[in-house]
Amino acid sequence: AGLAVQLACVSGRGPRVTLGTPRVRDRAGPVRERTTGVGLRIHDYLYFQVLSPGDIRYIFTATPAKDFGGIFHTRYEQIHLVPAEPSEACGELSNGFFIQDQIALVERGGCSFLSKTRVVQEHGGRAVIISDNAVDNDSFYVEMIQDSTQRTADIPALFLLGRDGYMIRRSLEQHGLPWAIISIPVNVTSIPTFELLQPPWTFW
Repeated sequence: AGLAVQLACVSGRGPRVTLGTPRVRDRAGPVRERTTGVGLRIHDYLYFQVLSPGDIRYIFTATPAKDFGGIFHTRYEQIHLVPAEPSEACGELSNGFFIQDQIALVERGGCSFLSKTRVVQEHGGRAVIISDNAVDNDSFYVEMIQDSTQRTADIPALFLLGRDGYMIRRSLEQHGLPWAIISIPVNVTSIPTFELLQPPWTFW
C-alpha cells in the first residue's frame, strides 16, 4: 500500500483529485483524449520535486513510458538529476560517470525513447527523464512506446514537458551546476494545496 501511495497518480492535469481528460499523443500520432474518470489512477502521472537550485524548487509532472521500462520501488529523498551530455543520449555519454546511480535528464530526438533509456541504463542510471525537444510544449504529454527492435529496458523512463525540461536546464546553466537535486516520486495527495509549489509557467 505504501508504494501505491508513493506512486499515486492523480486524474486530471494537476495535483488534485478531479475529473479530467488529459491530452496525450504518441510519437507520431495526433492528439487524442484519454478519459481518466474519478479518483486515483496508478501510472497516469508521476511527480517529482526539485530541491535545488532554489529558483526551480517546484513539483513537476511526468508520465511513465507506456510499454517499456521499470517502476520506482523506492522513494529517493535526494538524488541527482543530471543532464546528459550529449543531451539526446543516443550513444556514449561524456558525463556518464556522474549519471551512475543517479537520474539522467535527456532530450527527445535523434533516436527512440527506448534507445535513450538503454543508454542511461548502460551508464548505471537509476532512471531517465526524457523532456520534449519542443521547448514551448507546456501541455501535451507524449506517449512513449517501444521501438521495433524487440529490446527491453529495466529502469523507469518518464516523459517531461519541453518547457519544464528547458527551465531546469536553463537554471542549471545560470548557476553553473552540473545537476539538480530532486525527490522522486512525490505523493502530491499528501501535500496541502497551499504548499504545492507548481511551475508558474505551466497551467495545471
